Amino acid sequence: MDLNLDREAALVETILFLESEPLDAASLARISGLGKDLVEAAIDHLREQLAAPAHGLELSDMGGGWMLVPKKELWESLKYRYGRKNEQKLSRAALETLSIIAYSQPVTRAEVESIRGVAADNMIRFLLERNLIKEVGKKDAPGKPIQYGTTKEFLKFFRLGSISELPKLGELERDRFELEDKQ
Repeated sequence: MDLNLDREAALVETILFLESEPLDAASLARISGLGKDLVEAAIDHLREQLAAPAHGLELSDMGGGWMLVPKKELWESLKYRYGRKNEQKLSRAALETLSIIAYSQPVTRAEVESIRGVAADNMIRFLLERNLIKEVGKKDAPGKPIQYGTTKEFLKFFRLGSISELPKLGELERDRFELEDKQ
């Protein structure tokens, strides 16, 4: 069955343009009044349309939801004006703490401090306030320390679809992030 999905794709595109957070197919179906299967077909149609060089946006899967974002090749030349404000707010210490949590999650504050070699209380508090990390549980150890992991906001900030899209670590870097008691 060959459907003309232009109207449905335009509706999905408009919803994604108006929303500031990624939306999954079920949310798009609820907002648009279209069936989930029709929304998924419209997403595929929209992706094909936006792939043309004449478009400056692309459809990106971010943390299980869809979002309209600038094409990567265009973003490189625009991020200094439109993206640097957010990037500059993360200090080197915050980025280091965040990378330890991202690659070692779930991880406790003490484990982060063990890897970094310095206290991490302020950086963890800062990253929690920015909603880049969250409490994901308690470790089965004396004192039941809180474990931290990354959030959907982290994925959105770094334009990742999932944590598996993080750059792969070399052997030396992997050894640095390895925790003694983790298997």
